[in-house]
Amino acid sequence: MKKHLLIVLAILVVDQVVKIWVKTTMGYNHSIQVTDWFNIHYIENPGMAFGLEWGGNIGKIVLSSFRLVAIVAIFIWLKRSVEKNASKVQLISIALILAGAAGNMIDSAFYGMIFDSGLTYNAEIENWVAYGGISQFGAGYSGFLQGNVVDMLSFPLFSGTFPDWMPIWGGESFRFFRPIFNIADSAITVGVILLIFFNRGKKS
Repeated sequence: MKKHLLIVLAILVVDQVVKIWVKTTMGYNHSIQVTDWFNIHYIENPGMAFGLEWGGNIGKIVLSSFRLVAIVAIFIWLKRSVEKNASKVQLISIALILAGAAGNMIDSAFYGMIFDSGLTYNAEIENWVAYGGISQFGAGYSGFLQGNVVDMLSFPLFSGTFPDWMPIWGGESFRFFRPIFNIADSAITVGVILLIFFNRGKKS
């Protein structure tokens, strides 16, 4: 169990260091081009993974509460899997999923309390509002469970325009891969892929 929790801790540390660095050094929606196909592009996500969101501020609190329940459930899953001597792939996969869920939960639970600025929900226009400047540690911009997840990994592998004859999207521009995500999201994705494709139930 200890070595799997070390995996969780290592991912959490890297995830949080990158997020805090981005939030305290980059302006919102600013981008650093690393290569032709990889950018560090800073945005905040009020909802689920890969920029998905639902229900405004109330929906955010519901999602954050769900994350807490999910983290407890995944931890129990990992503990029981260790006790049952599950395969190494399964244990590593669960550890990755737990780390990713916990990493984004930290943002949701505490970033609104420890940073002086962040994406906030405006009930009058029923939309999320960005901010200018660079965030600093301060009095906080929202309460517990109302912070937003920091995303920064962007992979615009290629872009183009849909042909005019194509229904609905004809003539519109597109970019692949459009979603912007973070290390925690990546850990969850890798963990799920490992479970689906590589876990054959072999004992460790």
